[in-house]
Amino acid sequence: MKLFDEVYYVGGCDRSQTLFENLYPIQGMTYNSYLVLDDKNVLLDTVDWSVGQDFLKKIQAILGEKSLDYVIVNHMEPDHAATLELVLKAYPKATLVATAKALAMVPQFFEGLDIRDRSMAVKEGDLLTTGSHTYQFILAPMVHWPEVMVTYETKTKALFSADAFGTFGDYSGSMLAKDYDFASDWLPEARRYYTNIVGKYGVQVNAVLKKAAALEISALCPLHGPIFTENLGQVLEIYGKWANYQPEEDGVLICYGSIYGHTKEVAERLSEELRKRQVKTCLYDVSTTDASWLVGKAFEYSKIVLASVTYNGALFPKMEYLANELKAHNLSGRTLAFMENGSWGPLSVKLLRGLFENTKNTILEEKVTIKSSYHEENQAELEALADALAK
Repeated sequence: MKLFDEVYYVGGCDRSQTLFENLYPIQGMTYNSYLVLDDKNVLLDTVDWSVGQDFLKKIQAILGEKSLDYVIVNHMEPDHAATLELVLKAYPKATLVATAKALAMVPQFFEGLDIRDRSMAVKEGDLLTTGSHTYQFILAPMVHWPEVMVTYETKTKALFSADAFGTFGDYSGSMLAKDYDFASDWLPEARRYYTNIVGKYGVQVNAVLKKAAALEISALCPLHGPIFTENLGQVLEIYGKWANYQPEEDGVLICYGSIYGHTKEVAERLSEELRKRQVKTCLYDVSTTDASWLVGKAFEYSKIVLASVTYNGALFPKMEYLANELKAHNLSGRTLAFMENGSWGPLSVKLLRGLFENTKNTILEEKVTIKSSYHEENQAELEALADALAK
């Protein structure tokens, strides 16, 4: 598939994949790679093994009798570099271009691959000219591995952005973002991908966004998901919010962990009270909604309420997992509140406050405690919490 000028898309879609990194539920996944024809031909990144066979066929069909001269690796993670050895063996004269840290990882993944006489370590600002195309290398450490870089091509003004601007999902029919609805087809899975994969590295993402702001970019070419040739300002703006932990919605995300339905009832009652106060809310059961979606929603909303039954003297396991995920991804700048249920020893609020006390969030003093089930005497606490959240 020709994208523009001499740039071809040679990646692929694994439509059968249901878990990414054997952890995140997905409906298929794209693995992107790009081939640029010039006096010297360049491949930018390789792909996951799941689409490796067709990947090599695409390269061979486009090159024909021409040589492959350079393979640029922006990111060494196996979902992108698993087929690197396959390509380098198919094109033994190709030079591998990557950061020094990436090159050091090659023998860790490919014990029998000798790259000593066919590799080029690049640093910040280094250039590679292949004829009419010039590649500028921009380091992006910890977005989200330490060896990562992004590559800017000066003729097409395309930014080959590694995992930045990537998304979950299989985009069947077209790899161009302009062929999809931004809000419904791209944003939810892009948010979930960013927050779960890259979200904890906001400082590092901001550093790369500042570098990108100094470039004239006509296309964003990530390693997962659609390629952007339009509305780039909108994409960069939303990533800026995520990197700075700025919410997109002024509203309350309520997540509850309930066994017999009593904690669920209190969560629903809080939502009703908030809606009476003209506050937008959304409710999720942590037992039926994967935590990756809830992490994404937490980045979306300005206020979060966690409601948990006390379970064996601890948090409900699914709630404990979610709470730890939110903390691990450095969620900050939010207003947090907690509710609990315990038939004889409710402890969830104490445990949740302890977990988040040293984070950069505002924790409300107001709470709701029920014992076994909701009673009329709990209404005052519910209304007080709703009032505090509505402020």
